[in-house]
Amino acid sequence: MRRPLSRGGARPPVFPSTATDRSGMTWGLRIHTWLKGELVGEDADGNRYYRSRHSPIGHAEKRWVIFNGTNEASRVPPEWHAWLHHTTDDPIKTPPRPWMKPHVPNPTGGPGAYLPQGHDARGGRRARATGDYEAWKPE
Repeated sequence: MRRPLSRGGARPPVFPSTATDRSGMTWGLRIHTWLKGELVGEDADGNRYYRSRHSPIGHAEKRWVIFNGTNEASRVPPEWHAWLHHTTDDPIKTPPRPWMKPHVPNPTGGPGAYLPQGHDARGGRRARATGDYEAWKPE
């Protein structure tokens, strides 16, 4: 069945399931969250956590997060990670400890990635082996 034409004669745009809005949500996720989701809470970064309103008997409720900004799983705090994976029923907010550090995104694959000496991106040269190395020779 063809979609009706709009007033101007052109068909309205189609938003495939992979099209995202400015928050990074797909239209399918936005509709699913609106129809079936229940907001549980929000973390300090602004990530919002949802669970399904109704779950089939014998099945665990579905839980998901909608990120505030880029979709990076390492941005989920430990208490919410435990809740998402059904380890706890209530996310427990713990006060920050002196040894806790703020989140730093994973630099792998980016300009801040660790490259050891001898890596191709650093010229491909490394220090020569010293006298403590003895090459293996098959007998």
